[in-house]
Amino acid sequence: MEQKQSIEIDLSHIADKLVLFVDAKNSDDIEIDIENKYSNEPQFQLKEGRFYDYEFSDKNYRLTCSDQKNIVQKRKRNEHEGRISPNIFVGTLSLEIFNVNAIEKKWEQKLEVQSTKTSYREDYQYMLNSITEKCTDLILQANSPVSHSFETDFNADNETLYQRFAFVKSIINSEEFEDAIQRIVSTPTTKWIEEAEQTDVRRIKRFRNNEIKQLINTNNRIKLSKNHPLHSKLTSVATKINSYKKKESVDTSENRFIKHALETFSKFCMDIGNHPNAGERLQYEANEVTEKLENHLQHTIFKEIARPTTLKLNSPTLQKKEGYREILKVWLKFDLAAKLVWDGGEDVYSGGKKDIATLYEYWLFFKLLDVLKSIFEIAPKELEKLITPSSNELSLQLKQGKFTALNGTYTKGNRDLNIRFNYNRSFVGNKDISKAGSWTTTLRPDYTLSIWPTNLKETQAEEKEQIVHIHFDAKYKIANINQILENKQDDELNDEKKDNLKGIYKNADLLKMHAYKDAIRRTSGAYVLYPGDTNKKLKGFHEVLPGLGAFPIKPSENTNETIHIEIFLEEILEHFLNNASQRENISAKAYKIHKNINPNIIKETIPEYINGEKLIPDETYVLVGFYNDLKQYDWINDKKKYNFRMGSGNGSLILDTETVSAKYLLLHTHKDETSSELWKIVSKGPRVYSKENLIKKGYDSPSQDYYLVIDLERIKDSDFINTNWLFKQLSNYKEGHATAKPYTSTLTELMSVIKDD
Repeated sequence: MEQKQSIEIDLSHIADKLVLFVDAKNSDDIEIDIENKYSNEPQFQLKEGRFYDYEFSDKNYRLTCSDQKNIVQKRKRNEHEGRISPNIFVGTLSLEIFNVNAIEKKWEQKLEVQSTKTSYREDYQYMLNSITEKCTDLILQANSPVSHSFETDFNADNETLYQRFAFVKSIINSEEFEDAIQRIVSTPTTKWIEEAEQTDVRRIKRFRNNEIKQLINTNNRIKLSKNHPLHSKLTSVATKINSYKKKESVDTSENRFIKHALETFSKFCMDIGNHPNAGERLQYEANEVTEKLENHLQHTIFKEIARPTTLKLNSPTLQKKEGYREILKVWLKFDLAAKLVWDGGEDVYSGGKKDIATLYEYWLFFKLLDVLKSIFEIAPKELEKLITPSSNELSLQLKQGKFTALNGTYTKGNRDLNIRFNYNRSFVGNKDISKAGSWTTTLRPDYTLSIWPTNLKETQAEEKEQIVHIHFDAKYKIANINQILENKQDDELNDEKKDNLKGIYKNADLLKMHAYKDAIRRTSGAYVLYPGDTNKKLKGFHEVLPGLGAFPIKPSENTNETIHIEIFLEEILEHFLNNASQRENISAKAYKIHKNINPNIIKETIPEYINGEKLIPDETYVLVGFYNDLKQYDWINDKKKYNFRMGSGNGSLILDTETVSAKYLLLHTHKDETSSELWKIVSKGPRVYSKENLIKKGYDSPSQDYYLVIDLERIKDSDFINTNWLFKQLSNYKEGHATAKPYTSTLTELMSVIKDD
């Protein structure tokens, strides 16, 4: 490949001396395939995401692109000039050239648009092979509803023909197929056969019944002399007879099957290439595959092999021997692949393009599905809906936004969990926080893993904050995740801000992960999946969830592509088996807080902290206690203690959570309408005092045997000084004799009954 910054495309076949000039910004933005290395691609090759200026040598000519919008942009004043902007398009770009004086006639000019990743050609073919393998495996499953009695429809349009051929091509062009053929021709299965040849009777050492019959009956005889021992029985014998020798032959039923399979593959590709609806690119690729198959058939071994009369597919050799079993597998899949039409495949290779990014997204779907069904031990029953049969074709229903792949229950240890894996699930924007969705606009991650307890319906789990969504987005374009997750210096941030003002967002992928996590309700994680090398996982707090990050999944036959995501999902599983996780605590409290559709309001000044902890009014409890007379009040004030009766009598204390965890005590006595006697409770909880203990503390005439006592101190917070509370308006206040019985309130409620000055 020769790199250029400018090229001149000779268009003399259109008009004499007509030239199309194409100029790039950088010296390596254009490549010319001088050696025709990529024979199925145009010679002149551009790169995705770059911009190219073009100009015709004749001002009467124009350039357009009808298949891909906005790729060709003409200058307004000089329309023979303009810009070619491939953007994310990858593959063969078909441009149209016409003369303004004869617009009815158009010429085609093809350019190849390369991906910026050097491995994209291999990645593309490998991923397409993998999808074909997965789909045909699905069809061959015993519980599949598909009947194998279809006839391939060759009356389809060009796009459908190309899809069918692409699946077949991916099988035939695979390394597995090539290796299998080489194994067969190098070590074919053979059998011993007897071969007849004319032999002089004098050279035969041992006569069997067959040779004796020929000796007596065969022509070309010679008379025996009277002295010959056989003369009494025979007057003449044959001079030559057929002698049978054992010979090793490759003309076995298994080899006949291999030859038949190759001929069938070749005929299919030849029919595709010769079809009137096949475009130029399809014809070229089909002929290329046909030629490869014909080269295999020209091997000397196949010249010795006859056509099969029957196909013995149950042969142990076909099913077990290396090479043969691979071709048998291809044969079983071939018929299905030839009928497979991908509802969504037009996003990948329509019009000769190679949308490698979309193909990567589809390929990852199958990879993630395999990992998830392995970890959670759930059979993906929904896959039966992935392949839909009709009268003459099989349709792969893998289209964006239309498939739930895995749905089931996972039981392990102490938990029963519902697991669901969605492909392109839409989270609709809505204002109801109890429902699934986004609180802004509709968002649709590539893949979503949802987990919730089985004792709740999904709608209940959403409402109670007990469901967790984890999102993944495929990003084939990202080469190094550190490009979006690295810490940036001030100069870089300044440059980035300038780019943002121009509409250029280099960190758009990172922002999208934040958008999923923050906008989609009950989302605990959002991660990028990309074909790189660096594994980066960021924890929001101390556990695996909530989190952000990226996992490398690079298309490769020789490595465990999904090892990093497998480890992560194992951590997720362990996290969900922990009932006491911080995430679950936060979820439970979030539900408790948000279920109140009328939030409490406190505009009065209150302390920010109490005992070093943030004061939360709804969770800060106040004990309301009664004192009988001034003498008791003086004892409280002097000893900084307050006592409650034990037992079931009037004034006894109920030890509930609110009482034990109370932070304040509000005192009142007979005929009080308001109280300003707010004390701070400094003990960790009430302690038991006997009557004797209280007497020693100076308490006058205790009537009960035992009391509960708390330690107090005067309020030092200026916020509460000189504040009177209308305690009788508190919800737990009781009239009559019950006024002496202690009860609790929240600080929020207490602040709502402040007496105005």
